[in-house]
Amino acid sequence: MSVRTARRRDLRLLPVALTAWAGAGAAIVFPAHAMVVAVAFWVSVVLALAIAARGSRPTTAALVAVAFAVAGGAASHVAFVQPARDAVAGLQITGGRSVTFEVDVVGKIERSATGFRFDAITRSATIGRQTRPLSAPVLVRIQERPAGLDLGARAVATGTAFRADAADREVLVVEASTVELARPPTGPLAAAAELRTGLVDAVAGLPDPGAGLVPGLAVGDTSAVTDDLDQQMKASSLSHLTAVSGANCALVVGIAFGLAALCGARRGIRVAAGLLTLVAFIVLVSPEPSVVRAGVMAAIAMLGVLLGRIGAGMSILSASVCVLLILDPWLAASLGFALSAVATGSLLLFAGPLADGMSRWMPAPAALALSVPLAAQLACGPLLVLIEPTVPLVGVLANLLAGPAAPAATVLGLLACLALPVPVLAQGLAAIAWLPAAWIAGTADLAARLPGASVPWLEGMPGLIALAATGAAIGAVIAARRDRLRRGAAWVLAGIVVVVAVAGPVRALLDRTRVPGDWAIAACEVGQGDAVLIRSDDATMLIDTGPEPGPLAACLDRFAIDRIDILVFTHFDMDHRGGADAVMGAADLVMHGPVPDPEAAHLLARFTASGAQTQEVSAGQSGTLGECRWRSLWPKPRDPVYPAGNDASVVVDVTGCRVPDAIFLGDLSAQPQRSLLASGVIDRTYAVVKVAHHGSADQDDAFYRDLDPRVALVTVGENTYGHPRDEILEILREERATVARTDRSGDIAVWRDGAGLQVWRSREKE
Repeated sequence: MSVRTARRRDLRLLPVALTAWAGAGAAIVFPAHAMVVAVAFWVSVVLALAIAARGSRPTTAALVAVAFAVAGGAASHVAFVQPARDAVAGLQITGGRSVTFEVDVVGKIERSATGFRFDAITRSATIGRQTRPLSAPVLVRIQERPAGLDLGARAVATGTAFRADAADREVLVVEASTVELARPPTGPLAAAAELRTGLVDAVAGLPDPGAGLVPGLAVGDTSAVTDDLDQQMKASSLSHLTAVSGANCALVVGIAFGLAALCGARRGIRVAAGLLTLVAFIVLVSPEPSVVRAGVMAAIAMLGVLLGRIGAGMSILSASVCVLLILDPWLAASLGFALSAVATGSLLLFAGPLADGMSRWMPAPAALALSVPLAAQLACGPLLVLIEPTVPLVGVLANLLAGPAAPAATVLGLLACLALPVPVLAQGLAAIAWLPAAWIAGTADLAARLPGASVPWLEGMPGLIALAATGAAIGAVIAARRDRLRRGAAWVLAGIVVVVAVAGPVRALLDRTRVPGDWAIAACEVGQGDAVLIRSDDATMLIDTGPEPGPLAACLDRFAIDRIDILVFTHFDMDHRGGADAVMGAADLVMHGPVPDPEAAHLLARFTASGAQTQEVSAGQSGTLGECRWRSLWPKPRDPVYPAGNDASVVVDVTGCRVPDAIFLGDLSAQPQRSLLASGVIDRTYAVVKVAHHGSADQDDAFYRDLDPRVALVTVGENTYGHPRDEILEILREERATVARTDRSGDIAVWRDGAGLQVWRSREKE
């Protein structure tokens, strides 16, 4: 049997995994028809087996039967649990109605742009006086984390809820106003929670930003990672280091396996030691689905390497994907699952050929070290471009520089975690772990600051296809054995680069020509965040900067803005100030509300260092913007009721000029809206209203009736909050306002001319 034939047979389970993925995806996207999908697959199994029994190629037919059986198993799982999910989805929760859920916490408590979030399984739901026992997955969001709340705890969450998308694992998203701890974690989960918290405390006195990385690298706890460092890690393709990945699992299992081998243990005992260590590590870092998945993928990759058979590793990878999809069909819609599988597959299939190819130009050890991050970057890049249409050019180099430090920080951090009963030893180990963590943080900072660290790319499926073709061409140039094939791939790569390079400037030029010259107010499409421009004469105000610098910079370029006279931070949540680097050094005056934490103070200090003036504003302050007048209407000075955050958002209006009278509401919720209305400062109606909090349900209808908007700008992107909610859209419809949403219409421009108020959308209205 030839090597080529053996490799082809070794990949025979790959179509089975892809069929399972498609079947699970169909079932979760159309859950009401999951039973029909399951029956169709099981009937196909019977037919395939009948063909296998009578046909001339029984092996192929049997493999088809296995593929349909796995897809049928995933669809059957969805059909089996759908009644329980429907019971939760059918709760009367519309209209912002208050619901109380008793839940078991099944995911770690993670920071979000607006507080904290965690996955949970409901035990019961109470609406009014009626309590019903219900069991289904939900996502809970809270502003503050109660003491003792961790994975394995039982809690009571009260707030509003809305239905998640059909393909999401969670049935509801609960916006909790209060979360009370009913029972803390017990047993191993309680011990693991104490160890994770103890490691965060052990590094608290060490210098940032390296200190915050130690718990993230060791046990996946990113609570101490600053927002700035998080952005730098993402920009440099290093964010995977702070997530518990297959690499972390493989490292700890490999250490256990090696120690057992040094002790002379038999192979069976070594394998058992590795498995027990893997289970203990998963419990320590939190046994949530993503971590369990990482553990499975690590075991697969290690087994492939240990066996020395890449094909065997791919067969085990495919089989494991099938098992995971049967156990959790909602993984089919998880980008994290796709990235994990693709990264593992790229290591098994492409790292070796890339290393062989690069060894023609460099020493073999260097080629091997470079091949792993390069294979992962080429394989995962097309999926990542769906999230952010940019390509990090420094990702491979950053991973090469930071890669050797990650295992050291992980092992030392784990040792510090396990040594917590001996505080002196734990703090000493944590201090040593800080050194490689600080190196990684410095690498991320440097890589993110390099000119051309990332380049814009095509969006959506065209971007995915173009980057996949680019990756294939790069791989062929490096790994192909024939000169003719390498030359052909090089020409293809050059053609793609030219097309993408030309498409960018041409598109930017076309975008500029499409923007109306008379625009006065522009809502930028920056995703789930705020960035609104106001222009009067030659003066420009920017209210918030969105979550990322890239989209804001692109919007400023489209509207030909290179200088900001007044920059307003309504508050300091990440979705309102994350894109600040796009205007660093380009703003003259930075106005802001209450400063909630050192990170916000550091951001303002950076603007001061870049030449801007900073000024805290509150109700009653005013000034000019070109021929217009602006006023700050909220928050009240030194208000103890709303000290910071959404409800202390800076609310400004712009009036008295050719710009349509407009008010910009930040993330104000219903109660401060009522307080603002009662204060009497709303002394007019407004032609344009920037709707509060991306169109959340927590809005006061009387407030909007008083504002009487003709155009309502909803700054919103793809999100899991259900924004904009039907409740606020109904209020705006009752006011007969024209609703313009950035998620559907792209950039939105508003101006006034002789015909009245004009609205322009960069994309066609849906």
